[in-house]
Amino acid sequence: MSVPRTMGMAGGMAGVVAGLLLLMSAPIALAQDPPMGFFITSTGPGQGGNLGGLEGADAYCTKLATAAGSSGRTWRAYLSTQEKGKRGISARNRIGSGPWYNAKGELIASDLDQLHLSPNIILRTALDENGNRVKGRYDKPNEHDILTGSMADGTAYFPRETADHTCSNWTSSGDGSAQVGHHDRHGGGNTSWNSAHGSRGCSQAGLASTGGAGLLYCFAAD
Repeated sequence: MSVPRTMGMAGGMAGVVAGLLLLMSAPIALAQDPPMGFFITSTGPGQGGNLGGLEGADAYCTKLATAAGSSGRTWRAYLSTQEKGKRGISARNRIGSGPWYNAKGELIASDLDQLHLSPNIILRTALDENGNRVKGRYDKPNEHDILTGSMADGTAYFPRETADHTCSNWTSSGDGSAQVGHHDRHGGGNTSWNSAHGSRGCSQAGLASTGGAGLLYCFAAD
């Protein structure tokens, strides 16, 4: 006996409805932003260029990241050192291989080459650990000088370089100088994010006099 057409259509519709209900009841996988792997410290430790050495600077990055809700990552300050008679530790060798994202999930750089040749570091993207914009050249006060102690390629200065670029390897809050970068890519015609110029001394006031606040770049090295 043939099935009436209306009954066949009803059965088909019932199957469609059942399928839709099944899909609606299934858990929906929501896309999540990549975890933060880069930030500028919202404040400096407050002792100028004295960061407690590399260990103290790394601990400071970890402290701020943890307070902002980032856990389980290995944080490193983007800082180089100088040593007599040999090359010091290079910032680029401390921070892992990337990729790195800011607090809003925006890609800063996919790897070390991109970070040092064409990074997505500008005023809008170079955010602090809470996702807030860091003051730049046209803000008051200007705080765009970020401590690095590094050359533009992220390496430490050569042994023959006798001038201090690292505030005595991040232990001085008086004499010396620190090489800084401009996170907003502005100032004096220099657009380098990591090696724009040296500071006037290593005190908090000395750093502020050239447009800084003792802020650091922090990267997740894991």
